[in-house]
Amino acid sequence: MLGEALPLPCFYDMAKFMKFLDEAVLTVERGAGGAGCVSFRRERSIEYGGPDGGNGGNGGAVIVRCVGNLNTLIDYRYRQLLRAKTGGHGMGRNRSGAAGADVVLTVPPGTEIIDEDSGIVLRDMVRVGDEMVLLPGGRGGRGNASYKTSTNQAPRQFTPGEPAKQLKIRLRLKLLADVGLLGLPNAGKSTFVAAVSRAKPKVADYPFTTLQPALGLVRRGDGEFLLADLPGLIEGAAQGVGLGHAFLKHVSRCAAVLHMVDAVQDEPWAAYKVIRGELKAYDKQFGSKLCKLPEVVALSRADLVDADALAAKVKEFKKKAKLPAKAVVVVLSAKHGQGVEEVVGALLELVQGRRGASDGVSE
Repeated sequence: MLGEALPLPCFYDMAKFMKFLDEAVLTVERGAGGAGCVSFRRERSIEYGGPDGGNGGNGGAVIVRCVGNLNTLIDYRYRQLLRAKTGGHGMGRNRSGAAGADVVLTVPPGTEIIDEDSGIVLRDMVRVGDEMVLLPGGRGGRGNASYKTSTNQAPRQFTPGEPAKQLKIRLRLKLLADVGLLGLPNAGKSTFVAAVSRAKPKVADYPFTTLQPALGLVRRGDGEFLLADLPGLIEGAAQGVGLGHAFLKHVSRCAAVLHMVDAVQDEPWAAYKVIRGELKAYDKQFGSKLCKLPEVVALSRADLVDADALAAKVKEFKKKAKLPAKAVVVVLSAKHGQGVEEVVGALLELVQGRRGASDGVSE
């Protein structure tokens, strides 16, 4: 109908799901070197002329740089081919060509650079300031002035610059968090993150409120650690069911795991075993070691369960869940503060222990 307002395009709704992008495939190309020049001096005031062809300039390189103001690869969502500039050609009067401009890819800490064809990890950009020359620029060609010798006074030789070269790479981001949160949807993970840090994840009374990872910095005294709230896992996640499987790779860099289990359900131990089963399947499929990470288990939303029933569930949980040897079990209510400091203390101890072990290895 003429004059009727049209609905906004769907791109506005899609944008919120594209804020976090942890994988990107793109092709990069180094700049070709400029060609050398063949030229001879023919100036009236100069008694003896001769070759004066300059060299070509080097092509631009492809450089990857780790910067601290990024936490996603969204910049490469629609940039699938990045080219460095070609070097300038040599000119007469011994003038060399200008070097081609480099192309610099900026990535957040924790980004792996993978050769898409071979699957080899070329570099793991862990620290801010890390830099890698992925493809050096093509060398410029030689002009005829560089071929002049006592026996070759008028050379006409020159060389073209090295050609451009392409490489297809995959950028894969793994968040650099100290602790990763795991659990079924609606287990209270986002509520806990909001309670112990200044992060503001979406909190609601329905499942799958977390659609992308959220990071929160937890400080207690002189200690601190970075906490990652990941989308909830469901049964079959290792085979691609649900959202959580896409973000399990972020847990591989963590020093410890906080596994949250909803205490309201009838059999919390069964929910725990579902997630452990998915971790084992993921480890088997991708060769990771998620199941071996130190773990704190929190029976969450404890304020919604009667005290006697909660005690019985905790006892049954410890008996049937088949916990790892050093797993810590805590009763938690993030809404009312019950068990929060106990969980934070246990996680901080695990993180500091892992850091101390790493320092010892590095020395």
